[in-house]
Amino acid sequence: MKKTIILCALILGFSCKKDKPEKSTNDIVEDYSMIKISGDRPNLNISILLDLSDRINPEKYPNPAMDYYRRDVGYINSITQAFEIHLRNKQSIRINDKIQLFLDPEPFDKDLNEKIEKLKMSFTKNNATRELIMQTSKDYDSISTLLYETAINDDKYVGSDTWRFFKNKVKDYCIDENARNILIILTDGYLFHKDTKIMSENRTSYIRPQDIRDFKLTNNDWKDKFTNEDFGFIPVDIDLSKLEILVLGINPDKKNQYEEDVILKYWNEWFDSMSVKKYEIKITDLPSNIDKIIKDFILYE
Repeated sequence: MKKTIILCALILGFSCKKDKPEKSTNDIVEDYSMIKISGDRPNLNISILLDLSDRINPEKYPNPAMDYYRRDVGYINSITQAFEIHLRNKQSIRINDKIQLFLDPEPFDKDLNEKIEKLKMSFTKNNATRELIMQTSKDYDSISTLLYETAINDDKYVGSDTWRFFKNKVKDYCIDENARNILIILTDGYLFHKDTKIMSENRTSYIRPQDIRDFKLTNNDWKDKFTNEDFGFIPVDIDLSKLEILVLGINPDKKNQYEEDVILKYWNEWFDSMSVKKYEIKITDLPSNIDKIIKDFILYE
């Protein structure tokens, strides 16, 4: 009888060990602890595209609540925190995730480019230690702050060539076949670069406040005019059905009450024309208010 009881206990003990789910190599992050450790969590491939045009100039565009470049740094912190949460709540054996940051055009400063290169991080089961994972947000915070402060101190804003980045680079740089691909763009919503000013009838590679005024998209009939006269960004002939995009920091000129709607129309139609899988476009706000939006976008499909 005693032998039978002992045998049953051993069987139950082995059964419990077998049924216990595999853990990640790190503790679960508390603030998103509802995310389950699961082999079904997709590999993440996150790209961040910065617009370092004069929109970040605290003297030209002051904001008493928080400078716009500091908001960007706060957004980046939320992005990297979400990435860390994802890694720490994933079975370590299945980790194959990436995060990277882009400027277009790239800086002329060799040292800055080397620092940007450092932000191209790949994690696998071989290197996904707790220490290395948690270093991600620290490196992104320090280097992105340096990028913004250097651009402000140089005071030589050449704009962000976002349209050409989509035309020539986004498909090659931001999309992996075996991953959930997310591109996060930090911008005020206006596009302009001195070397990419293309116009084809009413379609353009750029949009600025003065262009919206020149196009007379400032009255309550702007939507009819937009459609009837075929305004918008010049289409880029690429299929982005495997890419999700989150645009943060839209900051419309307050002089035109329709400015926000016009900017959103430009971006929405452009993304639709490229068959973007999923996208959200958000007006600028304090990082504490945008934090949940960023983490929900990244952590839940």
